[in-house]
Amino acid sequence: MEIDKDLAARQEARVLCRQAEKAQKILAKMSQAQLDSIVEAMARDFSAAAQVLAEKAVQETGFGNAKDKITKNKFASETVASAVRDMKTVGILREDPQNRLWEIGVPVGVIAAIVPSTNPTSTVCYKAMIAIKSGNAIVFSPHPKAAACTLQAAKVVAAAAEKAGAPAGCISCLTFGSMAGCQELMGADEVRLILATGGPAMVRAAYSSGKPAIGVGAGNGPAYIHHSADVKKAIASILRSKSFDYGTVCASEQSIIVEKDMEMAVREEAQRQGFYFMDTREAGQLAKLLFRPSGALNPEIVGRPATALAKMAGFSVPDSTKILVAREQEAGPTRPYSMEKLCPVLAFFVMDSEDAVLEKAIEVLTHEGSGHTFAMHAEDKEVVRKFALQIPVSRFLVNTPAALGGIGATTKLFPALTLGCGAVGGSASSNNISPLDLINIRRVAWDFDRQQQGVVDNSLVELLTARILEKLK
Repeated sequence: MEIDKDLAARQEARVLCRQAEKAQKILAKMSQAQLDSIVEAMARDFSAAAQVLAEKAVQETGFGNAKDKITKNKFASETVASAVRDMKTVGILREDPQNRLWEIGVPVGVIAAIVPSTNPTSTVCYKAMIAIKSGNAIVFSPHPKAAACTLQAAKVVAAAAEKAGAPAGCISCLTFGSMAGCQELMGADEVRLILATGGPAMVRAAYSSGKPAIGVGAGNGPAYIHHSADVKKAIASILRSKSFDYGTVCASEQSIIVEKDMEMAVREEAQRQGFYFMDTREAGQLAKLLFRPSGALNPEIVGRPATALAKMAGFSVPDSTKILVAREQEAGPTRPYSMEKLCPVLAFFVMDSEDAVLEKAIEVLTHEGSGHTFAMHAEDKEVVRKFALQIPVSRFLVNTPAALGGIGATTKLFPALTLGCGAVGGSASSNNISPLDLINIRRVAWDFDRQQQGVVDNSLVELLTARILEKLK
């Protein structure tokens, strides 16, 4: 008899959630030292498997390249482990004797985690580590296009965790990607929080589930090269970022904006470093490939090298080409280059003034990408301040590759592969999501004798005394 895959997926989600709930009750009783030891073991074993998992992800999805995915896997294991090593997440986090207050970290419980196809293996390691660090169990739902590598990555961290003393079932993954299984997982009674990384439809589903959720919005970050910037360094940063894993990191630049008097200097330096500026015909041909008639990004162009994209569009470029660039002036649904493109393709905006650049950056982000990331290359701190106070993003990056700076690889932001976009971007958090986003704080508060502390207003005391005396009469 043929098994109904949707029913099987729903049943599997129920079973894994029940196991996760039992496991989490054990995790909740573990000390910080015990959880830390488990996280270290997970990081160590995942790092050792980084190459195998990277190659598996590229083979299965066709997105990106193995070299950069190895770097992502090392980042998600080694860098994240280093960042959380001295972090307190459970037990008494803080004692404030002056105000007679304690703060205690409490795990949220079972977490449902949605995994994207662009960063499948690294996302599993990162999310599993921040979950276990904060005493939570986690169940993964893979993207259908990356189900096998996601499951393999989950097995690596689960085995490492259990070998180090974690309870069985604290880390698990649905065996194949399906909307039915994902919906069952998100709606399960045992799930207390959804950690969603994926496309807009999936994130909306997470927020519509009736459960607390941390989701992320679209990335569509512009990069402004100011006249005070080191142009050669700025272009090198954008190249490093946008070509990394062939543009699959959501924090990567999606456009370059310059003032008119900077156009030629930027363009000439970009061409020297492997940027190819398409003519109107070529840009039109590629534009037809970028998005489907429905407006959805065409998965066939995601994570492909620039030379392959040009060939798919029907024109040729030099073999040394790293980035394809199209001239653009407007932002909106009929302007494909003004939107998020998860491949090495950029829009190029040329504006008349600094204020016009500011307006255009806000226009682009308002269309798509609000709350996510903006990159600026400048040595003038005052112009950085001016833009930082007005650009509607959660990550404002200065003189750094946006893809790497946004995730915390080249900046001091928390190293994360889930980047909150704040309320303006439809997200519950503006943070680079860390273990501290996966706990609740229990506050223990003693009666506080304000009169002894000399902070009670005498008129208030007199009023209360008068009321008491009135009642006694």
